[in-house]
Amino acid sequence: MDSHGRVLERLRSAFSSGITLPEEFRRTQLTQLLSMLRDNEERIIKALHQDLAKPKFESALSEVDIVINELHHAISNITSWMQPEYVAKNLATKLDDCFVRREPLGVVLIIGPWNYPLQLLLVPLVGAIAAGNCAVIKPSEISAATDCLVAELIPKYLSQDCYTVVRGGSEQTKALLQNRFDHIFYTGSQVVARSVVQAASVHLTPVTLELGGKCPCFIYGRINIQAAAHRLLWAKFFNAGQSCVAPDYVLCTEATQKALVPALSTVLEEFYGKEPQKSPDLARIVSDRHFTRLMKLLERTKGKVIIGGESDQDSKYIAPTVVVDVEEDDALMSEEIFGPILPILTVEELEKSIELVNSNEKPLAIYVFSDESSIVKTVMKNTSSGGFCSNDGIVHMTLPGLPFGGVGASGWGSYHGRWGFETFSHRRACMLRGWALERLNGLRYPPYTEDKLKWLRWTTSAQNSCSLM
Repeated sequence: MDSHGRVLERLRSAFSSGITLPEEFRRTQLTQLLSMLRDNEERIIKALHQDLAKPKFESALSEVDIVINELHHAISNITSWMQPEYVAKNLATKLDDCFVRREPLGVVLIIGPWNYPLQLLLVPLVGAIAAGNCAVIKPSEISAATDCLVAELIPKYLSQDCYTVVRGGSEQTKALLQNRFDHIFYTGSQVVARSVVQAASVHLTPVTLELGGKCPCFIYGRINIQAAAHRLLWAKFFNAGQSCVAPDYVLCTEATQKALVPALSTVLEEFYGKEPQKSPDLARIVSDRHFTRLMKLLERTKGKVIIGGESDQDSKYIAPTVVVDVEEDDALMSEEIFGPILPILTVEELEKSIELVNSNEKPLAIYVFSDESSIVKTVMKNTSSGGFCSNDGIVHMTLPGLPFGGVGASGWGSYHGRWGFETFSHRRACMLRGWALERLNGLRYPPYTEDKLKWLRWTTSAQNSCSLM
């Protein structure tokens, strides 16, 4: 048996023992995870700076606090989440207990990405723990410092019988995926997602995919240009644009672009100074490979770079960049940018912009900036995406009460808050019956008659439903 097999055998043995089922165990593990973050916040921030030069401000908000908020939400609500959900009954089941019971799936695999290497690894883990599962946690090797720190801390704070960290590159991940899991939760690229799904299909393992895509930002109608510039640029250049929910490109009219571009220039200087490369508030590209990919996109674009464009390969720095005169078939529109480059496409009619977005794969998020509620509602009604936010970017994913996930090519399934608990739970339909009303039950026994059929149809009709209890 290989090392992965031995690890899984240990976790399956622990799960089979029932150790993860009691609420108290789950609550204890969630509390321990909370302690891990609080005790090691400075180390976490340092590791994130090593990996991506993330500013402390961004790391604290998007990597530490968002997980802490998820933990508080889960700890506060786990009792109610675990309760059976009683359902409506008909006359034939009036004396029965009919309910949905949430049960853990078993041993799950969580594969994290490199762009938010802590948040996107631990938030799914919160759902898995709350639902009563054991878990194998696979951090991204690309964010090496965070990978190393997670591998050190998890065994110190969580039950080693129930939770384990597996490290390694793509080959180790492929080997890990050869094993049978009860659920796989993957966050990353669409290319790797296809390999994950293929490996999972061998064992008929259900999969949650948190991917990405090109998230558009519509800017139409009356608009507060200065406020829009601040919110757009913050969402776009947070983590140097390496966010799956970052606005990927802007759609607006020519007149709006003329008003927007000067505002973008002013706000960028306000954010990062006249020399952004010296700003401590701007992250860096994660690796040479990703830096090269982004620079090739800039080289191939037929658009005009009007802000930024500077770069330094040694420090993996790319200046916040705005490109205008971009067409639908431009290189910048050929793939998710995932970096600090913002193309602006001018489309005079909102309907044409909607058609352009709908002609491509469904994105993880759609943003609309407008003071006119009719425009916001038109875009929301006539498009499809994982999430939707008006007059801001990214912030919708910070609320535990909202599901976070994609649709179609941008992802399968969702999580955060109750939605994460549901993702890692099996909803078991339960009916507890006694021996009462046997005369009524006799209506379904042979020999069949028309009268029996008539009465049985009446007693089982949804129109004759009873109260939940």
